Amino acid sequence: MSFRQDVATRWAIVTGASGGLGLAFAWSLARRGYSLVLIARSEAKLRALAQQILVEYPHLQVHVHPKDLGRPDAAAELMTALAGMQIVPTVLVNNAGRGLMGPLIGQDAATLRAMIELNVQSLVELSLLAARAMSTRSEGYILQVASMAALGPTPGLAAYGASKAFVRSFGEALHAELAPRITVTTFLPGLMDTGFNAAAGGYEAPGWARATVITPKQAVEIGLDALFKHRSSVISGRLNRLMAAIGRFTPRRSQARMLARQMPQ
Repeated sequence: MSFRQDVATRWAIVTGASGGLGLAFAWSLARRGYSLVLIARSEAKLRALAQQILVEYPHLQVHVHPKDLGRPDAAAELMTALAGMQIVPTVLVNNAGRGLMGPLIGQDAATLRAMIELNVQSLVELSLLAARAMSTRSEGYILQVASMAALGPTPGLAAYGASKAFVRSFGEALHAELAPRITVTTFLPGLMDTGFNAAAGGYEAPGWARATVITPKQAVEIGLDALFKHRSSVISGRLNRLMAAIGRFTPRRSQARMLARQMPQ
């Protein structure tokens, strides 16, 4: 479904655009002059967002694509549809993802597989296809949304943290591989009020970590500013950056034990 206004030449794809960080990414990119391709499963939320953005920025275009990117071939279907509309993205924000909390042995195998398909496989495929399209114009920007959980072992979020560690490694490798024509920046946000905790199964962050919370809008500006400055990676918030620095001097085994002790019994 498409909401069309005057033609604009710079396009940004935002996945997971129906709420949380994705919502903030969409608004920030619109403010920066980008027409938008919004991806999420909820068509109603995407339609409402598109209409709101076009009221505020009537010179832009907004295309809505309700799609479950965790489904096989979803990324290819999306990029084929955009090619049919002669849309070549300048920006891709790989924001779609999900989390699961609790001991691994209590997780459902099919749910774990679906999370990994979305957090890892879909992100890789969409990065590949978008980068190929961008290379035809010798310019592009890809923001890979990882997490502070990518920085170390995360008992209680073991599979989720591992999926985000993959995103971090993949993004940092692509930053070197695709430069200078295409910039790839890995974004590591910390705790925010985005609804992630409830969606992950009721995850409750340790009390000490709640002091690091910033708003999605603040986090998004940090991520996009780093992307357009061609940085390899960025952590959102001063306290998060401090914690990451301290973590480099803390043995990973000690980090894992500390977090394991704080898991709900």
